Amino acid sequence: MARWIQSRRRPVPADSGRHREDEGGATAKSARAQDSAAGAGSAQAAEGRPAADATVAGAGLSVLREALAGIGTTLDEGTTCAELTRLAVRLAGGTAAVMRRSGETISAYEAITGDADALPDARWATAAAREAGTPALGAQPEPWLEYVGATRIALCAPLISGSDRYGILVWARTGEPLRRAEAELLSLLAERAASHIRHARAYESINRTAGDLQRALLAEPGRPHPNLDIAVRYLPAGGGVLVGGDWCETVRLHFGRTLLVVGDVMGHGLEAAVDMNAYRSSLRYIASADLPPHRVLRQMDDIASREADLRPATCLLARVDPGRHQVTLASAGHLPPVRITTDGETSIVPVPVGPPLGTGFGGYESATHPLAEGQTLVLFTDGLVERRGEDIDRSMARLSALRFPGGDGLDDVLDTILGRLDARHAEDDVAAMAARPHSRQWVAAGSTGVAR
Repeated sequence: MARWIQSRRRPVPADSGRHREDEGGATAKSARAQDSAAGAGSAQAAEGRPAADATVAGAGLSVLREALAGIGTTLDEGTTCAELTRLAVRLAGGTAAVMRRSGETISAYEAITGDADALPDARWATAAAREAGTPALGAQPEPWLEYVGATRIALCAPLISGSDRYGILVWARTGEPLRRAEAELLSLLAERAASHIRHARAYESINRTAGDLQRALLAEPGRPHPNLDIAVRYLPAGGGVLVGGDWCETVRLHFGRTLLVVGDVMGHGLEAAVDMNAYRSSLRYIASADLPPHRVLRQMDDIASREADLRPATCLLARVDPGRHQVTLASAGHLPPVRITTDGETSIVPVPVGPPLGTGFGGYESATHPLAEGQTLVLFTDGLVERRGEDIDRSMARLSALRFPGGDGLDDVLDTILGRLDARHAEDDVAAMAARPHSRQWVAAGSTGVAR
């Protein structure tokens, strides 16, 4: 019965598995010359041999460079492994698979190209993956070779980049013995793939860290006064998981008023999220003084303009006063909100627009408009309405043309807006906040008014 025999860690003989030449035969030097001639020789000598010999010995660096360019076309580890096994089979024939390593965990066969039954026993391949790339006596590791019986051969080439081990490339075929050119080529492919896997894992780690930090920075807005209901939605661009510089906030003010805020920091990713958190922090500090909205923007702009590394941002403030049935607006380069009446009609609420925050130009103004009980005010970032190649006035007109059934809740209103404007396929992040004032009901409890 055939059994696995692990080869020693040393260069693969050019005629591995064959009978040794007679002592009176060719010397090692002439054998290498014959090997070279065979690689660059006639079509008859190359006929029936895998493409590995031609690639390494005869076709030159241009063919090899073109082949290697097919590995690592993305920063996705799974895609890189699939590209590796497909290229290994195309150049050397047989079957190829990858066993990935993460810490001490070894995966099963993945990205199999060819006949899976030709692969070696997974237990032996797992042992090879655990030991692959460990030098013996300070020497550089050679490709790990294994043989099956007399007709099937297999090679385990480690996926190593620097001191990091990412698994092994497992290649196998039946019939023809392994040649040195094939072993060197497969080892080279594995080395190139390992470098791309290292980049893919570093990219994934950075993305995971950035996502955790961004989600922590994107805290839920504060709680408004009980006389104001709100709902908030946030959609990263392209349906991804990472957040950017779009944000929403609410700040309780005196006399039952609530300050609503929507902002958009220039750019995307971790840097934009960090700057967004800086703007939120300054807003909370400044708004606690209960200043008019335009003065809040002025102070935020002063602070931001003194921070050289802080990105510019647009911002819209809406101070809602349910007791007086009005809202006061101020904008720093931001789009105006829309108001939805109790009958479901939508209209744009005009607001004086000043320069974005962080420019140091100032010049902000406020405008007050009626906001009756039961009406809905919707604040949003430009990702909700802007479309490539479309004028912004047309984009806003599309939003203001929406109609809503009477009695819709705030969550239903936002879901309708996001759905009809196809916000889930927007090219930019989308943040939206809906607010609706209502009167608090009081009942007498002795001589004390108690709010329900």
